Amino acid sequence: MTQVMVVGLRRGLVLARWCARAGFEVAAVCDPDRALLAAATARFPAARTAHDWRELLDADVDAVVLANDFDAHAEPARAFLARGVHVLSECAACVTEEEGRALVSAAEESTASYSFAENYVEHPHVRTLARLVAAGEIGDVELIECDYVHGLAPQEVAALAGDPAHWRGRIAPTAYCTHTLSPVLDLTRAWPVEVTAHPVGRLERPMAVVLATRLSTGALALTRQTFLQGEPDSHWSWLSVRGTRGLAESLRAPGADAWSVRLRNEPWAHGGTLRDEVRPPEETTLYGRPVDPMDVGTALVVDAFWRTVTQGAPPRVGVRAAVAASLVGVAGARSLAAGAVPVPVAGVADW
Repeated sequence: MTQVMVVGLRRGLVLARWCARAGFEVAAVCDPDRALLAAATARFPAARTAHDWRELLDADVDAVVLANDFDAHAEPARAFLARGVHVLSECAACVTEEEGRALVSAAEESTASYSFAENYVEHPHVRTLARLVAAGEIGDVELIECDYVHGLAPQEVAALAGDPAHWRGRIAPTAYCTHTLSPVLDLTRAWPVEVTAHPVGRLERPMAVVLATRLSTGALALTRQTFLQGEPDSHWSWLSVRGTRGLAESLRAPGADAWSVRLRNEPWAHGGTLRDEVRPPEETTLYGRPVDPMDVGTALVVDAFWRTVTQGAPPRVGVRAAVAASLVGVAGARSLAAGAVPVPVAGVADW
C-alpha cells in the first residue's frame, strides 16, 4: 500500500483524513504538540509517531505531507526529496529567494515529485472562473483581484501576530500571499514580474496589506490579505477577473452563495444583448460521494497528489509555481520596508 507521513497535525490531520480517503496508508505522524499527536494516534493507531520530522527521515514511506509551521517547509521538503520521497507542502514553499532556488533544484533533481498543497486553486468559485477565462468568455485578462481576509477582533489578532513564538509573529505581513497569488497565477497562466506592497492601517507592523503585482502577460493583480473586516465565513475568498470583453467575479456573500460566479458582458461584446447572469458551482463528487464545497479544494489537491505519487501525473501546482507565488511575499516585504516602492520578483520561470 502507498504510505504517507504527515508533519504538522493542526492542519495536517485534515489532510491526513483526505489522504486516507484517497488511498494512502497514513504510516507516520509528527508534531511537537503532544495533544495533537495523541489525536492523530487515536485516528491512525498504527502510525509511527515523532515530535520532530528529522526523527522520521528514515521512515519507509512513499510520500510526506508538510503542514507544519508556515515558515518551516523548505528544509524538510528538500530533505525528503533527497531521499526520493514525494512531497506535498502547503502555504509557503519558501521564505527567501535562496530557499526557493534550493527547493527548485532539489525538486528537479529528485526521483520524487514536489506538489504545492494550494487548495484555493481548486475552490468551486475559482474553478468556475478558470473555465470562463479558458473559454474566452471575458477576453484577455487585464485586471484580476483577490481577497483572503480574516475579520478577527483586535485582541485575537494581537494574540496571533504579536507573539514572536508563533509563526504569524515571525513572518512579514506580506508573506501569507499564496492563497491569493496562487489562484491568480493559475488562472492567468502568468508569472509575477514586479510587486508594490501597501500597508493598511496605522500600525508600525501592519496586519493587512494590499499587493499590486504586475504579471508577465501585462495584466495587473490587486490582492488584499489577512486581517481585514468583511470575511463572511472561515477561509472565505473573493476573486474578480476583468477582461477585454467582460467581467467574471465570485459573489461577496456568506454561505453557499460565495461559491457562485457572476458573469457580465456588455451588448457590444455579446451579440448585441446584455448578459448579466450568475453561474452556480458544479457539484464535486469524489470516491462515490459528493464533497462539501468548503472541502472541495483540499479534497482535489490531495486526490491530485495521490495520482502524482501512484500514476506519475504532473503535480497540480508544481515547484516553480509554488516558489513564484511565495516569492511575491518576499519581494513584497522589501517593497513595504522601502515605503511601498515597486520591487522586481525573481524570475522563477527562467531559473
